[in-house]
Amino acid sequence: MMLTVKNLDQYYGGSHTLRGVEFSVPQGGCTALLGRNGVGKSTLLKCLMGLLPAAAGVITFDGKNITALPSHARAKMGIGYVPQGREIFARLTVEENLLMGFAAKKRCEARVIPVEIFEMFPVLKEMLRRRGGDLSGGQQQQLAIARALVMQPRLLILDEPTEGIQPSIIKDIERVIRTLAQRGDMAILLVEQYYDFARALADHYLVMARGEIIKSGAGTEMETDKVRDCLAL
Repeated sequence: MMLTVKNLDQYYGGSHTLRGVEFSVPQGGCTALLGRNGVGKSTLLKCLMGLLPAAAGVITFDGKNITALPSHARAKMGIGYVPQGREIFARLTVEENLLMGFAAKKRCEARVIPVEIFEMFPVLKEMLRRRGGDLSGGQQQQLAIARALVMQPRLLILDEPTEGIQPSIIKDIERVIRTLAQRGDMAILLVEQYYDFARALADHYLVMARGEIIKSGAGTEMETDKVRDCLAL
């Protein structure tokens, strides 16, 4: 397993936002995490990235305990993160945004954008000198994913990449995620509310409600397991 989470708790004020969360994400596939707004999905991802502290529990990445590590150390180890809302740098060019993906590298290390980035997102190659803020929402999402991929992570975490995106670019993003998953050298954790998008990509699925994982299984069993009904709870 590339990522293992055991008995993870987190609190926000007086609210118990994560309650004994446990799951694993295997290498060489896409694990989809589904759930309604407000159930704790984004909070969980922030804990995985070290942006929020875990009150209890253990997070293991590639066999190493990373529970207490800061976010930059996790990125350096090989975890790429695309947050909800994209969070690109609007005043920087597309090229500068991509180079920001190397922030976890040492200053002396080379910063060369891999050719495969432009193979996956050809539109970005045509827009290297344009400012991030001038791109459409879908193009900004492609840029955010590409920025996370420049370090060639072994775990890619995506927080609702289809949110507010036009259908044509959703198809492009689906193609990229499928290609990455089929390569076999990367684990993908996809947080998504769009059921059909998640079902098309998921090798494994998790359903979250009230800060807990309430259901899990193989992606091929999502229809049989009535996952869509769980999301209506």
